[in-house]
Amino acid sequence: MTKTRRTFLKTTAALAAGITPAWSQRQRDRLESIPDSAIQVPKVKFFGADISRLILGVNPFYGFSHNVYNYSIVMREWYTQARVVEVLKRAESFGINAFNYVHMSRGQADWERYLAEGGKMRLIAQATTEDPAEVIEAVKPWAAWVQGEITDAAYREGKLHKARDYAKKMRDLGVAVVGVASHIPEVLMEIEEQGWDVDFYAGCAYNIRRTRDEFRKLLGGELPELPNDIYLQDDPPRMYKFMRQCKKPCIAYKILAAGRVSNVEMAFKRAFDSIKPNDLVCVGMFPRVKDEVKEDAYFASRYGVSAT
Repeated sequence: MTKTRRTFLKTTAALAAGITPAWSQRQRDRLESIPDSAIQVPKVKFFGADISRLILGVNPFYGFSHNVYNYSIVMREWYTQARVVEVLKRAESFGINAFNYVHMSRGQADWERYLAEGGKMRLIAQATTEDPAEVIEAVKPWAAWVQGEITDAAYREGKLHKARDYAKKMRDLGVAVVGVASHIPEVLMEIEEQGWDVDFYAGCAYNIRRTRDEFRKLLGGELPELPNDIYLQDDPPRMYKFMRQCKKPCIAYKILAAGRVSNVEMAFKRAFDSIKPNDLVCVGMFPRVKDEVKEDAYFASRYGVSAT
């Protein structure tokens, strides 16, 4: 077989898997040459605890791909309980010591198995249940944030106080560290101006919660398919600007646009360069095609070293 034909076939296979061929191969070669033991995600003080600047996201575990439906199905089928626990342990081996839990599907059972097998991560939960007592009583998270969907829905209804009351109830239930999340920078700005009793903010790098009318205005009247998951390239600087300017610690999530960015390394670099030295990033991992756990840990170890 000629070199040209081999290159073409490798490129075609890589594209079918959703990989940028040349960059991905260089990246794999570089990562394979680095011993796992040489990669450790740096930690910062986060409310009295040493927390890794990269925390493990939950969405891929239960098929929330924020992409096409078939991709979500593949995630759910691949992520058996054994694989969830395996990825938790592998992330922990790179120094990732916090997990963004969500109380649904097999979540509690998977977490309990991980703990039974010696897992040591701290739980930073997304509070998604109608009553936060449900998740808090089930897994007793060290920290928790009001899920962005809840915050943004309350904002759209003109009832942002509902999210504030939800956060207060988490505090009253004994959660040590309480946060609030949003996909919309202006919502977090308003919460900051109102002076809510919360310890930190979690912000989505991409504002995927614009209304359809807002997207039509931005897109010249058009509306693409999957309108609930539109990722605009100019969004991250807006959220990062808020995080950089506010005094409270922040956690940036969806920094990779739910797998849409082609240059993962540069997305990590931009996030860490743009947020405060004590801020964190949260990334979900799906190591079915490549070793995303090692890759993400490596980027966090390279770019997440605090300058202070």
